[in-house]
Amino acid sequence: MWKRRALIAAGLAGAAPAAYGFGIEPYWGPRVARYRLSPQGWPAGRPLRIAALADLHAGAPAMTLDRIATIVAATNAQAPDLVVLLGDYGPTTPLIGPPYPHAEVCALLAGLRAPLGRYAIAGNHDWWEDEAAMQRRGGPLLWMEALAEAGFTPLQNQALRLEPGFWLAGLDSQVAFLPLPWRPHRGADDLEATLAQVTDDAPVILLAHEPDIFAAGTARVAVQLSGHTHGGQIRLLGWSPHVPSRYGNRYAYGHVREEGRDLVVSGGLGTSTLPVRLGVPPEVVVVELARA
Repeated sequence: MWKRRALIAAGLAGAAPAAYGFGIEPYWGPRVARYRLSPQGWPAGRPLRIAALADLHAGAPAMTLDRIATIVAATNAQAPDLVVLLGDYGPTTPLIGPPYPHAEVCALLAGLRAPLGRYAIAGNHDWWEDEAAMQRRGGPLLWMEALAEAGFTPLQNQALRLEPGFWLAGLDSQVAFLPLPWRPHRGADDLEATLAQVTDDAPVILLAHEPDIFAAGTARVAVQLSGHTHGGQIRLLGWSPHVPSRYGNRYAYGHVREEGRDLVVSGGLGTSTLPVRLGVPPEVVVVELARA
């Protein structure tokens, strides 16, 4: 009898985290993850607050239109100077309901408010789910067009100078084109061409959906903001068993500082492949930049 009870208890103990990961944490919040950075060369007396939203993956049941409206309200409550969207806007699994029309999602995102503007980059799924763009192996992307109509400025390998005295650069997806037997993943990104548009020594903030480009060690970029990893989507004691990055847990989540450069990787908002989150709840990232 005691063995049977022990087996039942063990089964319940194993089922509880699964039930939590599938049924509770994906629906949380969102919480607000805050980072305060002092990039090299940042202008004195000109702090900047950026709100970053990554990996929305809109679709029922976890990322409904009502939930997107809640995320917009939570973001506006942070009073950001600048709002950036870091890619992957649609669903990525048959376990998430039929996708909402792009226009409906973008109409809600249009409620985001920031005096210095709202900017968006593309993620890998924004390419993979756009059949026409994949066939012609080039843009424009449906999500980028819909976001532009909603008042966002798309940045696909583009850099713009903004006040107070910095550059905002948006990189296209580094794994935009799916692999074939004779070819690995190939990106639509072009960091060299993007940074060639920077014409003075003001600091550069780089938006890059996938964090891996940070390893290139480009000293010209002071701060990089990324998503894509979902923090591993399952994260226990600061470690994730699977991270969609060539560098594993090195760039899985949070603030990374290497050689005087700063990277912030968002845990994201939605889910990919499996609708599960454990130890990395949905989040809005707020990054505050100021001179030390």
